[in-house]
Amino acid sequence: MIDEFNLQPREAPFDPLSAILFKALQLIAFLFFIAFLALSQQKDTGKVDTKAEFFISMTWPDNHPDDFDLFVQDPTGNVVWYRKRDIGFLTLERDNRGGANSFVKVGGEKILSPARQELVSIRGIVAGEYTVNVYHFSARTGQPVPVTVSVEKLNPHVTVVARETLDMDKERFEKTAIRFTLDAEGNVTSKSRVDRSILQSFFDHTANGASYSKYGYKQ
Repeated sequence: MIDEFNLQPREAPFDPLSAILFKALQLIAFLFFIAFLALSQQKDTGKVDTKAEFFISMTWPDNHPDDFDLFVQDPTGNVVWYRKRDIGFLTLERDNRGGANSFVKVGGEKILSPARQELVSIRGIVAGEYTVNVYHFSARTGQPVPVTVSVEKLNPHVTVVARETLDMDKERFEKTAIRFTLDAEGNVTSKSRVDRSILQSFFDHTANGASYSKYGYKQ
């Protein structure tokens, strides 16, 4: 009798297709939410701060056995090289020893890489002159080797400050690739190719007439 007066709410007819579609949409939304959480966590835990102001790279022919080293000195006298890989705002990102350590890991297996490159980053601005030198650590072929040094300014957009190619033909010999001066805002105000030894700054010239460095070298 009550039903006749429409005082009780009536249920809509059950539609199984609509129910299945609704459940499928719920499942898709749930999976999307889980995937979003996983990606967010991976992004946070694997985050690497790649901020840098300048990159300085040195390259020489692929598969070449000779060993070259990149030396960079900042205006305060800090020098980054293979024995001091991180100092001030300077970081040696990659030390390449010719054929001695040019390996990459692929699927857990060490594979010889043909690339010959060293890379230094500058991650802050110090006003003054920077010197970039190439040192011919080991000469195995006895032939001149073209070594290219590039300096790139990264901010606000990538610009090439300098790109120079040197013919290196003497073992334990140092050459200046580029000297550049920055102002307080990181703008390049001058450049020079005048040779200036960085290694010379390591040596003590008061040791009984000989020149010894704090790293054990004798001149």
